Amino acid sequence: MAESSNRIRRLLADSIGECCDEHVERRLGELDSLADNAFAEDRARPVFAVLGDETRYRLARVLATAEDELCVCELEPLVDVSESAVSHALSDLVDAGLVARRKEGNWRYYRATDLAGDLLQVADRVKRDDALQSEGEGE
Repeated sequence: MAESSNRIRRLLADSIGECCDEHVERRLGELDSLADNAFAEDRARPVFAVLGDETRYRLARVLATAEDELCVCELEPLVDVSESAVSHALSDLVDAGLVARRKEGNWRYYRATDLAGDLLQVADRVKRDDALQSEGEGE
């Protein structure tokens, strides 16, 4: 914490000319308040956490790309994990709001939610924009 305070002190001194302990404490309080507000209703973390696993990410990506819902038996061959692991991954995706599940008799069908489609679309756009920017810098 001391190193952080020293760096904040230097930043404040550079921006306002002089800095005292009161300035540092006030800024640290403002930053604590900012962090509290940022995480007050943090419903996004579980969504990003669930996509951090390769199997869940792959299933979400396939379902977001599919034109129709898919049965769990159609998803199993697409990932190199056990049937139980596929079911668990799909359940995690449902819990995170990225996938919807429908049961019909003995079969369970899954489809990506709008949230999954939107997140993946934005991520693809960011990567595409980064690639275009890198190409432009190389010229």
